Amino acid sequence: MSLTLTVDGERWRTHLLATATKSPGIVPVAKGNGYGLTLGRLARRAQWLAEHADETGAPLDLLAIGTYDELDQAASRYDGDLLVLTPWRPFGAATTLDERTAARVVHTVSRPEDLAGLREHDPGARFVLEQLTSMRRHGMSRRELAAAADALRAETGGGRSGLRGVAMHLPLNTTSHLGEVSRLINDIVASGLPTRTVFVSHLTHDELTRLATSYPDFTVRPRIGTDLWLGDRGALTVSATVLDVHDVERGDIFGYRGRSAPKGGHIVVVSGGTAHGIGLEAPTGDQSLKARAATLARGGLDAVGFVRSPFSIDGKQRLFAEPPHMQASMLFVPSGARVPRIGEQVDVRVRFTATDFDHVVIT
Repeated sequence: MSLTLTVDGERWRTHLLATATKSPGIVPVAKGNGYGLTLGRLARRAQWLAEHADETGAPLDLLAIGTYDELDQAASRYDGDLLVLTPWRPFGAATTLDERTAARVVHTVSRPEDLAGLREHDPGARFVLEQLTSMRRHGMSRRELAAAADALRAETGGGRSGLRGVAMHLPLNTTSHLGEVSRLINDIVASGLPTRTVFVSHLTHDELTRLATSYPDFTVRPRIGTDLWLGDRGALTVSATVLDVHDVERGDIFGYRGRSAPKGGHIVVVSGGTAHGIGLEAPTGDQSLKARAATLARGGLDAVGFVRSPFSIDGKQRLFAEPPHMQASMLFVPSGARVPRIGEQVDVRVRFTATDFDHVVIT
């Protein structure tokens, strides 16, 4: 009676090993809801990958997490260092770390003033400097990187500073990142920073290979989340339980909002609702005319209750009878279609990063 993610364990583990093998220097990313698999489970799996380093050739000495609040979940399950992707700020959880955990943390610093603040707060802190990319979310400009390099030289006299590299968070949906990354690497060289390590996101295997060839004196470390944990979608199956079935005739009233059935059929109640993320749609970023038309169409359908749900019965996506409830959804199945029995499992299409499952079963 739950929303369940079932993972083909052997197939999934084979994919994880293959991804680590073809991605030298990989930094797995485990953050938020753990891509639907939970953060704790991914941290344990990262530890498992580290223990298979002889097989993959990837030492896996670093796990990236999203926020300082996620440290405890990861630190108890993964033995290596922890790179926090959210930039350090002089307030909140970043300034109240447990000493044992703090010794394993690699901070992200995205502003010159925070570099000074972090080093004052913890002179022995380890960190990466985030570089401003075309995303323009966090990061230092070329001039700010040069200023950071000057500050580090002044403080350390050219000695060890705690700097572990420079991080670049690149956008999605571009034809190639190579031009931008090349410019950013040249900016690192021009800044005079004492590092030749860069942490990158959203690069293809081919782009990583070409960068390694173009910049042989640099170590390029890919941060990989979605392509690692969710890269083989065929290994992941999401299902919901049919909880109830009711016959309805045209005009029958049903649901929280007292809607009427548009024609004869069945109301099928399935597990999975807003508490799981069902029906909560995040913007896709698709700017095409087709996408805009689809959005308008969904808006018109919603006005009369006809919205396609993510639940499929016999391979056909069924309509929501009304907006999803907190832990269940009501579907409309028209007359003539097969009606699933109570207790049957039906397939569900979800956005993994926005879905919390009742159960995750790894075979």
